[in-house]
Amino acid sequence: MGRYWPVIPAGRPRRGRKRDVISAVAPWPASGRRGALALVACLLAFASLAVLPAAASAEATSGEAIQLSNERTLTTWAQSESVGGVYSQPVIGAPRLAMVHLFNADGFPEVYMVLRSYVDAEGREWVRVRVPGRPNGRVGWMLRERLGGFHHTRWRIVVNLSWHRMWVYFGGRLLRVFPVGVGKPSTPTPAGHFWVDERFKLSDPSSPYWPYALGTSDYSTLPHWAGEGVIGIHGPFGEPQRIPGDPSHGCIRMLVADMAWLGPRVTLGTPVDVVR
Repeated sequence: MGRYWPVIPAGRPRRGRKRDVISAVAPWPASGRRGALALVACLLAFASLAVLPAAASAEATSGEAIQLSNERTLTTWAQSESVGGVYSQPVIGAPRLAMVHLFNADGFPEVYMVLRSYVDAEGREWVRVRVPGRPNGRVGWMLRERLGGFHHTRWRIVVNLSWHRMWVYFGGRLLRVFPVGVGKPSTPTPAGHFWVDERFKLSDPSSPYWPYALGTSDYSTLPHWAGEGVIGIHGPFGEPQRIPGDPSHGCIRMLVADMAWLGPRVTLGTPVDVVR
């Protein structure tokens, strides 16, 4: 097999835009004493929504760990800006688990899912991240300075391999359920907690991946797949009749109309939970 993506379009995938997470929850109150009470209730309700599910906008103080993602209704992600180590603990000299990479296997800027923030006694800020690459499922700490600006997404994708279905959520609310094709028994789609780390639109309708392709941080069980075996979410590979089913080498295939809906909506950093 060749690389997972046969042709990488020019340019970079668009960064996910920070989305508003606060909306009106009560009508404007009436006049008088009852109106004043209603105003207080309105403000309290508004304040309760202003506290994000994951404290993505909070700043950590020394010795305090701040949650940045709950991976269900709000997820924080960032792209790497300098190389360095990912460690088992937020301590200089802790065992190193991996190295920070600037680019992923397809040459796109590497995306890290950011879970928590911590400031040590010397004032260094650390972040706990999900680490892309083999083996799947690693989590560790890196210095905050290794990453660029934080971005947030409220999208979430859940794929059930046994049911051959995908659930798409926004802000915890289910929007769509799609049939999917997944890996055959000899080349299964690995289960676990992953995220979207590249996205692009295909310009050629004859491409087997058309109309959109999403790369994920999930890596194939195939040890020698060129391009490191990135698991993707893409069009039907010319075999729409095999969706739902188990036709692939590990990638997640969708019908053209379904992929055309999903592709332009989800952002980089979107959690992808693959379950059996």
